[in-house]
Order: sequence, then structure tokens, then C-alpha cells
Amino acid sequence: MMRILWPALPAEFHDIARAAAGDDFQAEFCTDFKQVTEEQWANADGIVGSSPPPEYLDKLKKCRIFVKAAVGYDEVDIAAYGAKGIAVCNTPDYGTREVADHAIALMLTLTKSIAYHDEELRADPRANWRPAHNPYGRRLSACTFGVVGIGRIGTAAARRAKAFDMDVVFHDPYQPNGYELALGIRRADTLAELMGQCDIVSIHVPLNADTRKLIGRDAFAAAKKGMVLVNTARGPLIDLAALHDAMQDGTVLAAGLDVLPDEPANLQEPLLAAWHRGDAWLKHRLVLTPHSAFYTPESMRDIRAFSARTAARYLREGRLENCVNKQFLK
Repeated sequence: MMRILWPALPAEFHDIARAAAGDDFQAEFCTDFKQVTEEQWANADGIVGSSPPPEYLDKLKKCRIFVKAAVGYDEVDIAAYGAKGIAVCNTPDYGTREVADHAIALMLTLTKSIAYHDEELRADPRANWRPAHNPYGRRLSACTFGVVGIGRIGTAAARRAKAFDMDVVFHDPYQPNGYELALGIRRADTLAELMGQCDIVSIHVPLNADTRKLIGRDAFAAAKKGMVLVNTARGPLIDLAALHDAMQDGTVLAAGLDVLPDEPANLQEPLLAAWHRGDAWLKHRLVLTPHSAFYTPESMRDIRAFSARTAARYLREGRLENCVNKQFLK
């Protein structure tokens, strides 16, 4: 019987993972990498969950697949796994709706001044009862919503923006011609073209060498004055120093960030330090959430079930789904 190892899975998800894989596999669970025995590493046919630290890679003798229980895999050495003949797969079909919902929630929090009103009323419930005071107010149907990267989550965010009657435009050089026609939205051929026309920009690209600090000084130089920026993808996609300057000069009116280059927040970053101090120039303009966009109880069940299913299908049937290191597989 083939063995699937979950080296760091909380006990409340064991039954979900076991059922998704099927009873023709021996399921083995640990709640911490340090609990896994040498025998378990050596005889696992598949591994599911968080990425094992690099020192564990040499312990894998039979493993044919590692499924990362997440969408992002930028910290995984996919070439090293490929050199050992191990397929690396991610789990892109969990959390799509949650992250798209969160992007729209950040947009609404800023454009409807939700957090602003809450803080002001807490400070003085009577004096700050100002229904008509909305410093970042926008009629959404008069705004252009830009999507950088229109994969699964970007597409879901675009559909939600369309429900607010927004003009939606995307930039994604990897999507084939005509994708915009299928969604009833517009395409921008360059990032600069998108930045120059959008009132709100939401980022939905993976992190790699090409996209690190994609939203930096050049992007802000091309941006429409007074834009709102939302990031629920990966923190290093934004150059925080450039965003600091863009918010100081008014290029970016407000920003909602669920992800940061360093997590938890590095308060040595000037932008985050100003936010933490409550500096007057930034107050109410920057909303942070703790990389929580993906989370609902349903999404937590999905990620365990979907990642287990991916490993089982490959080991049982040779059906390889969501593989991210095909170019390195030997």
C-alpha cells in the first residue's frame, strides 16, 4: 500500500485529508516536521502540506510527488525536487473566492471610508457624526478597476468589480487574445497603460523573478493621480519604498494591503513605521490585514482535501495536476 505523509497537519484536518486521498493509501500524520521519523521520510510515496525545510529533501528515497497546500510556491526549490524526480504541485483551486472577496472588501473599506469613520467615531462619537464626510469617496460605477494578472483570482475579482458596474481593464501578457471578450472587459497591453487609466488597481500575479517589485517607481510614475492600490497576492510584488513616496506625493491616495514583503510587518520600513505611529499624512489612508484574505473555515477544509486529492490521483492513476516543475522533472 502506498504511503502519503502529511508532516505538519493539525489533528482536526486528519479525517478530511484521509477521506480525500482514499482508503487505498496509508495516511500518516504528524503535527510538526521534527516528529517525522527517518523511516517515514524514506518510505513516503507522496508528501502533502507545507514545504519541508531543505535539509529534509535528501531524506526522501521513494517520494514521487510533493503537493504544496497553497497557491504560492515561491519558497520551494522546484528544480531540486525535479532533479530527484519529484513532481511539485500547488493547490490553485482553493481560496479563489475568498481572496477575490477580500480584494473587493479592501477597495470598499477605502472608497467608502469604512475604517476612517469607525476610528473617527471611536475618538468622538458626537463631533465626528458626519454622514456626508467621506475623504476617499468614489461612485464605483464611475471608476475604472484595473486587474494586474487575470488568472483564477484576478478573474474572480474582475467579475465582482463588474457587479458594481465598474469599467474593468486588465494587464496580463500570458493570457491569449480574446480572453477579454469572454469576460466582457478590456485589455491593457502594458502595465503603464493600465496604471494610467485606473482609479483602483488590484494585484493578482504570482511572485517570481519577473514580478518582484513589479509595482515600483516606474509603475507609479505612469499611474493616474489619486489611485487606490490593493494587494492580496504577494508582498514583494510592491516596492514599499516607492509606495511610500507615491502616497506622500498623492499619486496613491490610499492602499489596502493583505500581504507584505516581510511578515509580520517590518516596522523599519518607512511606510509601515509611519502607519504604526499614526503619522498625520498617512492616517486612514493605509489599511493592513494579516495575510488573511484566504481564510474561511470552508477554504481551510478545501485546501486539505484538494491537495490530498492531487497527490492520490498522481500516485494512483499517473494523473498529474497543477504541476509547477515539469521543466525540471527527470
